[in-house]
Amino acid sequence: QVQLVESGGGLVEFGGSRRLSCTISGFSVDYYAMGWFRQASGSDREGVSCISGGDGFTYAADSVKGRFTISRDNAKNTIYLQMNNLRPEDTGLYFCAATSLTLDTCSQYKFRHWGQGTEVTVSS
Repeated sequence: QVQLVESGGGLVEFGGSRRLSCTISGFSVDYYAMGWFRQASGSDREGVSCISGGDGFTYAADSVKGRFTISRDNAKNTIYLQMNNLRPEDTGLYFCAATSLTLDTCSQYKFRHWGQGTEVTVSS
């Protein structure tokens, strides 16, 4: 059984910081590629940041580059998304996802395991 559970969302002030967590059971994150995705109301889901399980390849969307950082703690079987300098346009439902496939793109279609999402709202 593979399960992913996100936490850490909530209300954040403009320019503030927040760290999202995703705890995983059923597999080890060091062997899986992991990703964070988000979906704003009325918009398609978009890739925010991904990291490979092998070579550590990372991707960050242009809209968050320099502000968001994905990381992995193998001992805790957890991945994180550190979000700094938050903006209202960062508001959305954030999903954690995992795949055993080789990661060459941060596309949602590569990922087969998903968490339930955690809401992030940034005030103006």
